[in-house]
Amino acid sequence: MRTALQCQNGSILEGGGFHIRGACLSPEWHSLRAAWEGQFSLHWLFPQVDESDIPIAEDCFGDQFLLRGGHVLQLSGETGQIKDTGNGWEEFVESVHADPVEFLQLHWLERFRNEGGVLSPGSLISVYPPFVAKECVNPSLRSIPALELRSALADFARQIQDVEDGQKIKITVRR
Repeated sequence: MRTALQCQNGSILEGGGFHIRGACLSPEWHSLRAAWEGQFSLHWLFPQVDESDIPIAEDCFGDQFLLRGGHVLQLSGETGQIKDTGNGWEEFVESVHADPVEFLQLHWLERFRNEGGVLSPGSLISVYPPFVAKECVNPSLRSIPALELRSALADFARQIQDVEDGQKIKITVRR
């Protein structure tokens, strides 16, 4: 990973669908250090993330990819749940490139663009209702600053952490 960052200091791939953070201090949305240690650090926002986890990448919906013990883990932004992808970094990146549409749910990004949406660097796509809701059939998609979405997802994940599958919740949208 260190070698990759020395060659290319992070990148945005798949038309904005996948963001590998850079070894830099700014901009904050791109900074590996900010995601690891800063005000918006993932271990501070999501209790399931260990302080030693390396928050190396994210998808365009705010799901995070962490390095832990040589394995890539995926943190669901909406639920805060972590699952092991079963891959090391190189194998993980190969999996992303092999089928990005399926792996990263890029059909939603394509729909967003077809509806006139623009995903600029530093922005992610907010989904309403959230993907975890059974009502999420034809969600509203909008671009918002990445750090804002990361905080909102962490807050949502905290609020639903004890909700059982199938249980109803009420979502109040504040603007």
